[in-house]
Amino acid sequence: MSAAIRARLGTFAGAAIIVVLLWQMGTGAFVEGLRRIDGVTLLAALGLGLLTTVFSAWRWCVVARALRIRLPLAQAVGDYYRSQFLNAALPGGVLGDVHRAVRHGRTEGDVARGVRAVVLERTAGQVVLVMVGVALLFAHPSLALSEGGRVLHAVATTPGAAPALLAVCGLGAVAVVRLRRRPGTSRGRRALRAALTEARLGLLARASWPGVVISSAVVLAGYLGMFLLAARAAGSTAPAVELVPIMVLALLAMALPLNVGGWGPREGVTAWAFGSAGLGAAQGLTVAVVYGVLTFAASLPGLCVLVGQWAVRLRRP
Repeated sequence: MSAAIRARLGTFAGAAIIVVLLWQMGTGAFVEGLRRIDGVTLLAALGLGLLTTVFSAWRWCVVARALRIRLPLAQAVGDYYRSQFLNAALPGGVLGDVHRAVRHGRTEGDVARGVRAVVLERTAGQVVLVMVGVALLFAHPSLALSEGGRVLHAVATTPGAAPALLAVCGLGAVAVVRLRRRPGTSRGRRALRAALTEARLGLLARASWPGVVISSAVVLAGYLGMFLLAARAAGSTAPAVELVPIMVLALLAMALPLNVGGWGPREGVTAWAFGSAGLGAAQGLTVAVVYGVLTFAASLPGLCVLVGQWAVRLRRP
């Protein structure tokens, strides 16, 4: 399946989730979310967006320099703002990162290495999100997690589930054995070995991993702060300790390539988690809508970067 087809399927899936939410819960939560946003909330969102963008750009610089690619921090901040705006404005949620990777690679004369730097930078953020998220979810279990555990238990105890799981594990073991038996000089194995080497240099080297971990932790804290801001703007009075696990679930859902400009799984998971925690599914959907609007507003400086770059190109002979 080609990348274009996967992107279209992801966009269709995200749109389908939004349609189902509208069908089940109506438009009230969407309208209420838009009505509750005021100027102070928007300014706070812009400040949090600046924080997460600067530290995300710093993480990109750390990875790029480890791969021996020049990337000044000021340029990285502008490019990251631009990619965030494109991610939020275009279907799929990743086109801005693709544009950022290819543009930087062309500027430095190595498109492949520029793409790998962006992939490693985003992967580092997702890894830290998963690790911190799992730790938070286990440290502060909520009713949403209990509901998820009951669902997993029901699936595991379904007749035929155990044989199916064993069959999947057996197929995975056979695939691993066949891959290990292939000659070590194949092009695919050489490419995999090179990718692992660059991942070690970009993420695990002594000069890289402290900056990657610190920046990713600050970015995650900024995302959680944005979600808490959205929850308070939407009228939720639940304690932050109770909201944090739900926010982490929503952030993990946003990593799925099934969205329309970031919309879709985030709203569905947040509505489900709020409902399972006894906070109201409609309240969760309103929080997700407010968060989506705030993150889009926080990415608007990227539009200024786009317009500025377009104006510079027009001035050139």
